[in-house]
Amino acid sequence: MNKKQVTPEAMMAKAAAACRSARLLLENGDADGATNRAYYAMFDAARAALLLSGAPVEVEAIRTHGGLIGAFGKFLVKDGPISKELGSILHDAFGARLMADYDGDFVEPTDARIFVEQSETFIAAIHSKFMPDNSTEI
Repeated sequence: MNKKQVTPEAMMAKAAAACRSARLLLENGDADGATNRAYYAMFDAARAALLLSGAPVEVEAIRTHGGLIGAFGKFLVKDGPISKELGSILHDAFGARLMADYDGDFVEPTDARIFVEQSETFIAAIHSKFMPDNSTEI
């Protein structure tokens, strides 16, 4: 398998696809799956934002959840162009995704709906801030 250089545009397209999947899973009653996809939509959008912002991060460092969330907070939220609210959304979605995937507990449908809506907000904010001239449908 060839390892290709992933572009921020491809990451945003992937984020939009994950967000659409989250919405479909939610509509079909899979709150855990919707939460997982909502988090990964934000993960990919946050990776794209870090690269588009010119933040001094290595691509490898932002492939891990901790590395990505730490770099996003450090370079884009703290004294940066992204609100603390959006930073908190990413962090909270990560915690919910861990619960959905590993803890054996179920995410409540009302909570999953919130995460899906927040992922849509998160992606739109990243898109607006870093790619205003590029149209990526959610």
